[in-house]
Amino acid sequence: MTSPYDFADVDPTALAAEAAAQIAAATGVPHHDIALTLGSGWGKAAELLGEVTATIPATDIAGFSKPALAGHVGTLRSIALPNGKRVLVIGARTHFYEYRDARRVAHSVRTAAATGATTFVVTNGAGGIRESWTPGQPVLISDHINLTGATPLTGATFIDLTDLYSSRLRAIAREIDPSLDEGVYVQFPGPQYETPAEVQYAKAIGGHIVGMSTALEAIAAREAGMEILGLSLITNLAAGIQKTPLSHAEVIEAGQLAEARIAPMLASIVSRL
Repeated sequence: MTSPYDFADVDPTALAAEAAAQIAAATGVPHHDIALTLGSGWGKAAELLGEVTATIPATDIAGFSKPALAGHVGTLRSIALPNGKRVLVIGARTHFYEYRDARRVAHSVRTAAATGATTFVVTNGAGGIRESWTPGQPVLISDHINLTGATPLTGATFIDLTDLYSSRLRAIAREIDPSLDEGVYVQFPGPQYETPAEVQYAKAIGGHIVGMSTALEAIAAREAGMEILGLSLITNLAAGIQKTPLSHAEVIEAGQLAEARIAPMLASIVSRL
């Protein structure tokens, strides 16, 4: 998989502005209010949000690459909510393990901010450490631990990450679904799944959810001034907690089985933002 952009040699802010201008031209929508990244298992929610007024291949937009992972559609969609707000749905997530380049990972988030979005809703499929959780259960992200050893920030960019995952937005989500639990998300670099020992390490340092996305995106979103809501779909219990081998097929299956619950829930939450 290739990209014509070497992110080591470009100004990420300028590239995001270029991409945002291309999105405005391609969709006919000059301003978006909310950005929504749909991770594994969450894709059907976009169909329930409102009127899809434009769908464009992400690879037509500067800096975007074709997704490497099954379950990501590779498009950008502009959706008009019933309340008049505009949502940019990002179905073209770049994972850190694809390039080991945090600025590539952050490009979609920075582009969304450049389109005008002030709220970022980020979702993922992940492993659960709490034994009380079951596959197919959605949980709110209350905080994260970044174990990638990377950041999308450069230089002396000191960003406060207190309340990174907005307590205000989590409260709105609980108004829609009071049963939502929450936990701390731990991003590992991947692409291999975590070992049982690594899962126990994540638990020991305060983690409840393990995955390979989200933390780097959230950091970039905070730098861009966006308010962030994070949700994980627990697709399996993490290695050592779950006694059977892990597989991506299991992740996809859990997402499909959970769609009937999580898609309308997420659509309802977004409609309130």
